Amino acid sequence: MVSPLSRRRFLGLAALNSAAALGLTTISAHAATSARTPLPEFSPAVVIGTGYGAAVTALRLGEAGIATTMLEMGRLWTDPGKDGNVFCTMLSPDERSMWFKKRTEAPLASFLWLDLANHDISPYAGVLDRVHFGDMSVYLGRGVGGGSLVNGAMAVTPRRDYFEEILPAVDADEMYGKYFPRANAGLGTNHVDPRWFETCRSYNYARVSRKAAAKAGFKTTFVPSVYDFEYLKQEEAGTVPRSALGSEVIYGNNHGKRSLDKSYLAAALGTGNVTIQALREVREISQQPDGTFTLVVREIDVLGNVLATRHLSTRHLFLGAGSLGSTELLLRARETGRLPALNGEIGQGWGTNGNVMLGRANHLWDTTGSLESGMPALGIDNWDDPINPVFAEIAPVPAGIETWASLYLAITKNPERGHFSYDGASDSAKLQWTSAQGQRSIDAAKALFDKVNRANGTIYRHDLFGDTRAFENRFTYHPLGGLVLGKATDLYGRVKGYRNLYVTDGSLIPGSTGVNPFVTITALAERNVERVLAEDIRR
Repeated sequence: MVSPLSRRRFLGLAALNSAAALGLTTISAHAATSARTPLPEFSPAVVIGTGYGAAVTALRLGEAGIATTMLEMGRLWTDPGKDGNVFCTMLSPDERSMWFKKRTEAPLASFLWLDLANHDISPYAGVLDRVHFGDMSVYLGRGVGGGSLVNGAMAVTPRRDYFEEILPAVDADEMYGKYFPRANAGLGTNHVDPRWFETCRSYNYARVSRKAAAKAGFKTTFVPSVYDFEYLKQEEAGTVPRSALGSEVIYGNNHGKRSLDKSYLAAALGTGNVTIQALREVREISQQPDGTFTLVVREIDVLGNVLATRHLSTRHLFLGAGSLGSTELLLRARETGRLPALNGEIGQGWGTNGNVMLGRANHLWDTTGSLESGMPALGIDNWDDPINPVFAEIAPVPAGIETWASLYLAITKNPERGHFSYDGASDSAKLQWTSAQGQRSIDAAKALFDKVNRANGTIYRHDLFGDTRAFENRFTYHPLGGLVLGKATDLYGRVKGYRNLYVTDGSLIPGSTGVNPFVTITALAERNVERVLAEDIRR
């Protein structure tokens, strides 16, 4: 017997594929009437964004019978380009790679001090954005599925003791007994086969890093993933098209990844109550005397042309545009006087999840291999260190050649927090963060990897980040905070000062999770929307 969730997902996938085939920007389980269906004037519920928290919220609203409109700034990524693929590869990026850039901006800026990773491209509504704020830049996914389209798929549940430290007012028994399991089930989290891992070519690079860590006395741990490891086995066997083994990760995966458009969003569309409007950017939020919210929405095309500016009203508004997007919307609304009752916590408590990237040079006999899985499956777990706790992803360098390089994305415990301020001249939020605030993260990562290098007689790579620095902490893949739970909102994401206004994304988390954050964001959204549906929304 087919479960209701499986049936909904099937119907939703059909709707996504149909929309792609017809060139639609409006996606629903109902038959389309035109290529670009105008926004309705009113929707009972609106969800801004299609990332993790937004996707959870839309599914649960749809299941409850609430007509819901999702507004996504990026495009739908299901129709193939001229090369027959939806996404381009890291080694041959084209306009699909970046959000309205003239040149790609990969995290590895150089190799042997040569800019080999980046290429000139035409400005287009690409899948990856890098937003610059002086000493810090932030990577964001653009498209239906948000960050799930461009991340490394590492589905890590945080350590309970650290979760209790960062969100002490949230019931950890409920989270670990109910909502984390629910989130992992909904995301399709799976685990690598340990026996296959030990002999495959795909993870030789991880085994080399594991050996180096063990020699220094550090333990490693397998990391769950939303990339289908059974598909990965077939990739290595040569029986299916390559994706994780085809240098695909930061600009999207053509196969294998269980991104949100294949899980939560598909199921949401399959309820028949959820519609996704792509290439719609929300610019303003205001409240009417009757308590409803009105959004000013800009409709664009894939070349960035503004096609129309429309208004959409709703009774229940959920912000799921991510740490940067949701924070900017509420900060703008407060500072322009459209939502003057928003409190002073709007824009506060932002952090990088302690991200630091670094590379090590291996000995000539420690080859990492020319075939590297773009989906990490192993991490160095030194979070128990009382002075310098670190969880370090063993990351790939999927260059298609032997590099003798071990790459890591270290997640550290850094208490430094930035904040956003509103700049009226540009009508945008500006992040206040200095390079000095990231030094603690570098110190923690250096303490761990100095020991690894000493134990193995190896050195850092100084050629990877465009200059001679061994540590790169001027970007983050894990932006968190800005609308912190219990401060800007109540303990269930209800924005203080306004009824029926909610936050449902990573901006609720105060700057750090100690691991890749998307499972935490998903589980917290599951918890919050369950309470909101029970107490706030009239059916």
